[in-house]
Amino acid sequence: MPPAIETVDLVKEYGDLRALQELSLTVEEGEFFGLLGPNGAGKTTFINTLVGLVRKTGGEARVFGYDVEADYREARDAIGLAPQEFNVDRFFPIKEVLMHKAGYHGIPEDEAAERADEVLKRVGIYDKRNERFDWLSGGMKRRLLLARALVTDPDLLILDEPTAGVDVQLRHDLWELVTELNEEGTTVLLTTHYIEEAERLCDRVAIMNEGRKVTVATPDELKERGTDTISVRLESAPSMTPDVSAEYAHETTLDGDRLEVRVDDGGSTAPRLLNDLEAKGYEIADLEITRTSLEEIFVDLTRSEDRTVTRSSASSAGDGENGERGETAEREQEGVA
Repeated sequence: MPPAIETVDLVKEYGDLRALQELSLTVEEGEFFGLLGPNGAGKTTFINTLVGLVRKTGGEARVFGYDVEADYREARDAIGLAPQEFNVDRFFPIKEVLMHKAGYHGIPEDEAAERADEVLKRVGIYDKRNERFDWLSGGMKRRLLLARALVTDPDLLILDEPTAGVDVQLRHDLWELVTELNEEGTTVLLTTHYIEEAERLCDRVAIMNEGRKVTVATPDELKERGTDTISVRLESAPSMTPDVSAEYAHETTLDGDRLEVRVDDGGSTAPRLLNDLEAKGYEIADLEITRTSLEEIFVDLTRSEDRTVTRSSASSAGDGENGERGETAEREQEGVA
């Protein structure tokens, strides 16, 4: 079975701006895959290329082996997209919105009605099926976008910032639902700004920056790239920073009676540090070990002294996470997306 998503040297240019810079990425069938990156990193351009809203400038992109341009219909029928923006026809009851969406993909009317009821029940807004979109609360609107993505029973579910701006309860409800879908065999591609979300849900994550792939790894592998901090509270504040071995200490700072030592592995290094301090006559009152968070590692990996893509230029050129939203909305309502 071919990968759910496979891109090779994928390029998208908007004039002088390269929103995607030779991006090669593989998402295996059945994976829960996260896509992380700051605004303007190219995440939305990547998604819109997969669903046919953006024509690539160069390279290859396939969904379950189907070329996203040459085999557009087959590739698009395999995808359910829940975009970040609300791009729903406001003039029809939401059940009809879902039926229209299913119809665009060739699903007969009777079956479309059954599927609409089923997904509305699954996302928890079946009792609102006869109401229009504008009458729904913000959380219900977010659930509807997910229902619309699911009504075609996709093999690949793409969630673009699905929990942006929602309350904690809804976020956890959506986490539970998409986890169930993944366990049932649906491949999930998630873009998110919430590091906790990626850490909790994803098998692997790709970090993007300025249209490039920075790295692909599991959340645990990423955290292993960070360092630990051993915080030692001394019985009395020393007059100068204790001299500890450079063999294990990357950085040592002193604030009053608290000594902080940055090391690779706090668990194995702490006994050695304590022995060294006691040998030099320091009395230890307390010790704590903290690990670098995934968020800190993400910031470190995406930090750039000389950014070649600014948020303003990315936005005006078509990404910045909002530039193509209008086109997405228009074509989704036309039944293309």
